[in-house]
Amino acid sequence: MSEMDDWVAEVSAELGLGGAVVPVKQVLDVARDVAHNVLRPGAPVSAYLLGLAVGAGADPAEAAAKISALALRKAEPSA
Repeated sequence: MSEMDDWVAEVSAELGLGGAVVPVKQVLDVARDVAHNVLRPGAPVSAYLLGLAVGAGADPAEAAAKISALALRKAEPSA
C-alpha cells in the first residue's frame, strides 16, 4: 500500500465512509488541471465539488472528465 492509499483509508475510516472507493488518480488529475489552467485555489474546491457530484450519484470518471475539460478550455486562447 502506498502512503496515499494509507491516508485515504485513514480519512475514510475517520469520516465513517467504510471501504469507500476513491478514484485518487482522477481527483489528482482534476486538481492539476484546475490549478494549472484556472487558478491554484480552485483545485481543492473543484475536488470538493467532484465529491459532491459523486455523492449525488454522478459517475466519478464522467464528473472528473467534465471538470478537467472545463479547466482545459479555460486555458485555450480566446477566438
